Amino acid sequence: MFRLLLLGMFVVLFMDEGDRVLTWKWVRFCNSCERFDGSICHGGMKSCWKFNLYSKNRSCATDHYYFSDLTTGRYLFRYTTLSCRPCDEGMFQVFHDLLRETTCCINENRCNTGRDNLDITRVLGAEPQDAIVYDS
Repeated sequence: MFRLLLLGMFVVLFMDEGDRVLTWKWVRFCNSCERFDGSICHGGMKSCWKFNLYSKNRSCATDHYYFSDLTTGRYLFRYTTLSCRPCDEGMFQVFHDLLRETTCCINENRCNTGRDNLDITRVLGAEPQDAIVYDS
């Protein structure tokens, strides 16, 4: 009996009925990647989901990791992780030479692309919204 109840819950939550049913607004889909270097997800980009009901659980998390360069005294970008975990924005010193910056996004599904870091040099034309603007 429990299996039928669980099956019924999943059918209701994941059916695609367009605007007639509001079930897709209750589920948040996020990207999941253990090691993202700014352009490629090493190990494969995955998808994860969670319920979009509570205000603290609605976000997708993006963690940027920086390591300390002793010669320049700056933190340099190392890699990014993408996940569905509950998000608390801010910076955290993981080790003495490793810094984690966490950003959260709640505006749309799969909003944690990992490309929101300003320390990453982007390749022109790699993103669909990139365009070459000619001055006339």
